[in-house]
Amino acid sequence: MNQLIKTSIDNAISYQEYSNLITKIVSEKNTTGNEQTQEHIEFTKLNSSRMRRINKAIALTDEAINIFNNVRKQTWVVLCESWCGDSAHTLPVLNKIAENSNNIDLKIVLKDDNLDLMNAFLTNGSQAIPKLIIVDESYCLINVWGPRSKAATQLALDYKREFGSIDDVFKKNLQIWYNRDRGISIVSDLVKLIKRSSIHINKLN
Repeated sequence: MNQLIKTSIDNAISYQEYSNLITKIVSEKNTTGNEQTQEHIEFTKLNSSRMRRINKAIALTDEAINIFNNVRKQTWVVLCESWCGDSAHTLPVLNKIAENSNNIDLKIVLKDDNLDLMNAFLTNGSQAIPKLIIVDESYCLINVWGPRSKAATQLALDYKREFGSIDDVFKKNLQIWYNRDRGISIVSDLVKLIKRSSIHINKLN
């Protein structure tokens, strides 16, 4: 597993490189991934605008910055694709966290180019993205998160319970929810994740 993660990190790109890639493929009317559909091309274009908007809207609290800046050295590897709406709303938040921490290095890999890694971190048997994999300097797994915050996941569960399945109405409502949440739920999840990991490490020591 460590070698698989290391290989993926060696071939990963930074958030800025990912942003540049999105700009390029949008100009070419293209998308990432194996499914080169018109729908995915349109979603990629939409997600490019979403990411720019979210980048401006995110604000971390001093408490959150302190927590993220005091973790042990680690790499955050994110599996994603340009057409994925959840990825578009999540990546800018993760980047903001990494920018405010001297100990977090954010790396991005495309799901369809890294299927071995993706299949090692399925969500309920599904290749759900984005998927965040957190490892230490020796590429040992610390924790995983994704594809959505607990709050967004609960919204999906409640909707499926009431209407039977996720449809376009839910997807539209979820995007509205993301815009209002402004990454707060994602940050909250990750703060709790770090706190639990720290408690676990202290117990081992």
